[in-house]
Amino acid sequence: MADVPEVLFVCTRNAGRSQIAAAFLEELGGDRVRVRSAGTMPADDVHPEVVEAMAEVGIDLAGRRPTALLDETVRESDVVITMGCGDACPVYPGKRYEDWDLADPGGRPLDEVRAIRDEIRSRVEGLLASLA
Repeated sequence: MADVPEVLFVCTRNAGRSQIAAAFLEELGGDRVRVRSAGTMPADDVHPEVVEAMAEVGIDLAGRRPTALLDETVRESDVVITMGCGDACPVYPGKRYEDWDLADPGGRPLDEVRAIRDEIRSRVEGLLASLA
């Protein structure tokens, strides 16, 4: 693993779970980690309920845009966290892979999005501790 590990979060639309996880890891990890997120079939925008739930904890996702998963992004990453994208994410030897089984927050009521957000934050904290 590189001196500063690169973590990639992948979900289908890159409009919810992976955006939340990337934002928390950026905030909590600072310059100790490089963070990317992508989707196998990216949406046009981050889900509005996700933007609202993250704003409640002081993180602004309003300007973020979903991006497509590229093969080279996976190759450049040390850790790849998948969230509901199934077999669409390429697998390379020597990478650390984890699959986080999380509900998609898109279109859910805000109280459910908050619970998903909080679960993701907890997992990100554990991930960050494992990278130290």
